[in-house]
Amino acid sequence: MALDYRKCAEEIFSHLGGRDNIISAAHCATRLRLVIADNSKIDKEALENVEGVKGLFDSNGQLQLIIGTGTVNKVYDEFLAVTGMTAATKDEVKQAAASKMPLWKKILKTPGDVFVPILPAIVASGLMMGIVEAIPKFAPAFGQTDWFSFLDLVANTAFALLPVLVAISAARVFGGNIFLGAVIGLMMVHPALINAWTVSSYVGEIPTWSIFFYPIQQVGYQGHVIPVILAVLLMSTIEKWLHKHVPEMIDLFVTPLVTVVCTAYLTFTVIGPVFSVFENWVLAGAQALITVGFGLGAAVMGAIYPLTVVMGLHHMYNVIEAGMISSTGVNTWMPIATAANIAQFGACLAVALKCRNQKTKSVALPSSLSASLGITEPAIFGINFRFMKPFIAGMIGGAVGSLFASWMTGTDMNGNVVKFGATTYGVTGIPGIPAINNIPMYLLLMLISAGVAFAITWFIWNEDEPKKQTANGAPAAKTEAKAPAASVIRCAAGELIQPTPGKVIARENIPDATFADGILGDGVGIEPSEGVVYAPFDGEVTSVFDTKHAITLEKNGMEVLIHVGVNTVNMNGEGFEAFVKEGDTVKAGQKLLTFDSAKIKAAGYSDCVVVLLTNAEELEKVECGIK
Repeated sequence: MALDYRKCAEEIFSHLGGRDNIISAAHCATRLRLVIADNSKIDKEALENVEGVKGLFDSNGQLQLIIGTGTVNKVYDEFLAVTGMTAATKDEVKQAAASKMPLWKKILKTPGDVFVPILPAIVASGLMMGIVEAIPKFAPAFGQTDWFSFLDLVANTAFALLPVLVAISAARVFGGNIFLGAVIGLMMVHPALINAWTVSSYVGEIPTWSIFFYPIQQVGYQGHVIPVILAVLLMSTIEKWLHKHVPEMIDLFVTPLVTVVCTAYLTFTVIGPVFSVFENWVLAGAQALITVGFGLGAAVMGAIYPLTVVMGLHHMYNVIEAGMISSTGVNTWMPIATAANIAQFGACLAVALKCRNQKTKSVALPSSLSASLGITEPAIFGINFRFMKPFIAGMIGGAVGSLFASWMTGTDMNGNVVKFGATTYGVTGIPGIPAINNIPMYLLLMLISAGVAFAITWFIWNEDEPKKQTANGAPAAKTEAKAPAASVIRCAAGELIQPTPGKVIARENIPDATFADGILGDGVGIEPSEGVVYAPFDGEVTSVFDTKHAITLEKNGMEVLIHVGVNTVNMNGEGFEAFVKEGDTVKAGQKLLTFDSAKIKAAGYSDCVVVLLTNAEELEKVECGIK
């Protein structure tokens, strides 16, 4: 019998605590995604019993109802009709979910949200800039050719108009109109203004506007990013307020006009003058930190950089790096990031070469190669942080390499002193070679960082050998199971290590149609040999089911469901124990749940542990299976 889509939508709505309790709604290929204001008002048990709903779970601030491919879109259309809501994209739902995050998390998350999307443009321009500037050193005549002039134009465009890229990305993050955001960015670098890079050499008195008896200097904001972000935040706030209060009849032309004029005035009178000074202080502080104490500050940053990666806070450096490039053309933080990342490569490589356990080796070797390319998460989460001593060795290697980087200076074609740095950000390690302004010193930096970390790891880390018996010949006491090291799911955003010991099986072989058909996402099943579930990566627990048989986690946009057994929800928690709660930050290999396989089987259920990437359709290069 065909599902009654209208009835399904009406029943779902009736258990959500009213229209005011629903912030936003969207759907993906299989699930209805809802952001709820107060989860205590919803009836989860009743929702699970709605005909057409195959299951539900909370993940990353969203209530996700599993309905199925080809059906969810029809139920969603009826849901919009029943509730009177308008359609939202998955990105809008994610933004709504993020709005429920604590303030400090929002602040730290924002730089990454703004700068990560524009990284391709920055990386491409920065690498090209490095190459174009390097060629004349070997072929001076090339610097006088039209090709050089043309390529220099192509390479510099992204940085010359960086405030425009930042403004567009910020408007998307803050929910404003991206084209109005572009106008604000363009306005701040308008050619009618004195270019901020040349204002110090401007001859004569700087012209001003006198508006409301307040003098406004006619100077652009080339080389600044913080004032741009704040200006677009203000613009988005004004725009959204006007959309709510201006009559629809005149909203189309009143809202954009008032938004742009008000934002422009406040940007040039308050935000720009105040926060450009603040940004200059930040950049000056960052530069001072690198050189303070004969490079001690740089050493400290090189040591703690991996810790910020573990906490997911490393994208906050983008603001500093972008500001450095825009103001001076040299990103002096990039060598420090490279020292920290390449040191984790050295430590991980030492583990790969020294260990005899084939599973550990199979993870450590590719992870170390990934770290050499600047992608350290597999090495940190899969090997170094799990064994800890290699992680500490990597921190030491990063500190030594960063100290070396802080001492390095070079000279340009005219003999001027140039600080050691890069022409871009977002790349480190081997890919950063074309962007660095002193390649020999950069190679030496990588050799020092990796070498120190490798040597320390080799001498202080030893692989734990299993003890088969005690000195008197008696069987050794059983030790607590450790998390397997094998990777079971991989994608562009990262990887998941096997969360429970046992035989890994293909998703299609999981003994449940909902899991096997991929309705909940892509992944694998595990026939467990131990009743323990470990964290598959360093991330955050987004929900723990009341019955303790399942848990969801999130990291770098990956949404993961670990479900112990099939239909084990019916056991009402019997035989299960949880060691974490919603909102906890966990480390790879940390114990999350325990379960009693004997009780599960005695109840007539399979104890297969299901591991799924529930938003696999949104991620790139998803690959499932043991590796």
